[in-house]
Amino acid sequence: MDDPYKTLGVARDASQEEIRSAYRKLAKQHHPDLNPGNAKAEERFKLISTANGLLSDPAKRGRYDRGEIDSAGQEQAPGPSYREHADADAGRKYDRSGPRSSGWSRDDLNDVFGSIFNRDRSPDAESAIRGEDERYALTTRFLDAVSGATQRLTLPDGRTLDVKIPPGTMSGQTLRLRNQGGHGWNGGERGDALIQVTVAAHPIFTRDGQDIRLQLPVTLAEAVLGGQIAVPTPGGPVLMSIPPGSDTGVNLRLRGRGVAKHGEVPAGDLYASLRVQIGEPDAALEKFLREWKPANAFDPRRAMESAQ
Repeated sequence: MDDPYKTLGVARDASQEEIRSAYRKLAKQHHPDLNPGNAKAEERFKLISTANGLLSDPAKRGRYDRGEIDSAGQEQAPGPSYREHADADAGRKYDRSGPRSSGWSRDDLNDVFGSIFNRDRSPDAESAIRGEDERYALTTRFLDAVSGATQRLTLPDGRTLDVKIPPGTMSGQTLRLRNQGGHGWNGGERGDALIQVTVAAHPIFTRDGQDIRLQLPVTLAEAVLGGQIAVPTPGGPVLMSIPPGSDTGVNLRLRGRGVAKHGEVPAGDLYASLRVQIGEPDAALEKFLREWKPANAFDPRRAMESAQ
């Protein structure tokens, strides 16, 4: 008979958790449902199940380790001892067949054969195997990832899953849908569906941790004179004050208008980086600039000259 420890590939001092883990791994590999028509795999699965049925039961495992039962769980008849030979009838001492009487009572034999024929004939019947986790990919909109949403995912087998996108979901994050993966065996529960999320790019927003950043175009008049303008945010437009004399590259902040991580408060901030845009100048602006003599001359390239 095969050694159950070798069958499962574990050491003789393996823990119950190590035995359970080894069995699950081998059972999934050789299960008949995954190897249709493969007689070798079916036979191997039976050996694995028998070994697990013995080693997963501490009492049976102890008896096997002591040599009281074999790897199939059957009683091992004790061999004749030296004392039995010595006490045997004359002419029978040291006979290879042993003494005439085994010393076993009828009740002892009944107990032995009863344990053989009443033992569990299907050691794998109670070994439930959990189904495999299955991985899928889902692309979601930027604003849905920021604010949260529910998105339907169609699987290759035709099933559909309603995937809840938590607020603050980041690209590359994996969502777990319990019991939506592969089927289990022998009554085992289904595995999970693991959904890896890719967040699509947004035309104007970019994400920086829990903050949102955008490039905010302003007119020359807004930059010079200042004033309030409507700024887009994931939650809708918000009025923001532009300080007079603002220049391209100035960063203005709107507190709490970024991303709330998994719905937590407060959320991150929104940073608007100003970009002054002139547009198509009209004749009046051109005339003004030609005649304009600033009181404080400004050279925007002075720093570049010092770097040469």
